[in-house]
Amino acid sequence: MRIGIVCYPTVGGSGVVATEMAHALAQRGHEVHLLSYDRPSRLRRGVPGLRFHQVAVTAYPLFRYPPYDLALATRMLEVREEAKVDLFHVHYAIPHAVSAFLARSMCGGCLKFITTLHGTDITVVGSDRAYMRPTRFALEQSDAVTAVSKYLADETHLVFGVRKPVEVVPNFVDIERFKPTGRKPWRQRPDQERILVHASNFRPVKRVADVVRAFAAILREVPARLLLIGDGPDREHALAVAADLGCQHKVEHFGMQDQLEAILAQADLFLSASETESFGLSMLEAMSCGVPCVSTAVGGVAEVLGDTGKLVPFADPAAMAREALLILNDDSKHERLSNMARQRAVDHFATDRIVAQYEKIYARVLGEP
Repeated sequence: MRIGIVCYPTVGGSGVVATEMAHALAQRGHEVHLLSYDRPSRLRRGVPGLRFHQVAVTAYPLFRYPPYDLALATRMLEVREEAKVDLFHVHYAIPHAVSAFLARSMCGGCLKFITTLHGTDITVVGSDRAYMRPTRFALEQSDAVTAVSKYLADETHLVFGVRKPVEVVPNFVDIERFKPTGRKPWRQRPDQERILVHASNFRPVKRVADVVRAFAAILREVPARLLLIGDGPDREHALAVAADLGCQHKVEHFGMQDQLEAILAQADLFLSASETESFGLSMLEAMSCGVPCVSTAVGGVAEVLGDTGKLVPFADPAAMAREALLILNDDSKHERLSNMARQRAVDHFATDRIVAQYEKIYARVLGEP
């Protein structure tokens, strides 16, 4: 098939998943065209069958905000005409699904598109009064709608009252890239230091400061170090909290990392304190590396972790620290959870398994066997 994929180029889950899907589909023999206003962070160069099309937005003095949605619709139409694209798969509803509908209207109704919901496009952006009605309309006009968790599918029906079915297709992980690399148990390390990790886009919803607060409590009980991966508006606040709590010498900020798997594979535990999390892709990548997770009990996290990690109440760093210490002080429990996390990633979230589900949806939308 000839497939167009539309996404944001940011390091959030929707951009990562869309880009990894483009790679996987190209490797499976499809012709893939990826559209975004900038080159996505995980887009690799030289992948046969995969082309990147940048969406250029012209800023006229008359426009206070450049009309990205109109520029995207035009670019989608151009790519469809040039490459004979069979369908578009848009990730994140606003404005991508609306732009897809506009492109369809401009070509006489012959453009097929699928919308995948990732979280804040529904729970935050889409529920804003300014965007609710166009979001609902775009979902109803989509040829198929998917969500990355049952939690998000239920929220979509609850918030928007859409009549169209929302199919659950979870995020996925490259189990060959993200895999255990034989890290030494902390008992065999000279300092017996436990390595904890957090990876995100450091937005306020991720509550990275709560991760730091939990780590400070852990550090009072066992030798430990916290690795912060990613970047965003709350980075400085999180580091300031570490300084206030006197643990800044044990907190390392790595920023954006191309080789995320190398760092995750050396960790003993992943911490997530999010206020809302429709899936939790970073946690899945940690699980695939054999790293157990302790997370707030929000959104679709339980669907990802299963019984391989621990869930704690939101905004309770002390509870997070207690659960983490129960794992970090028990070698056999840590090893058991580590093996279970890896196996769950392999059994339920491997790339080929999930991409095959999308291929079936594509074929159904196109009326193919």
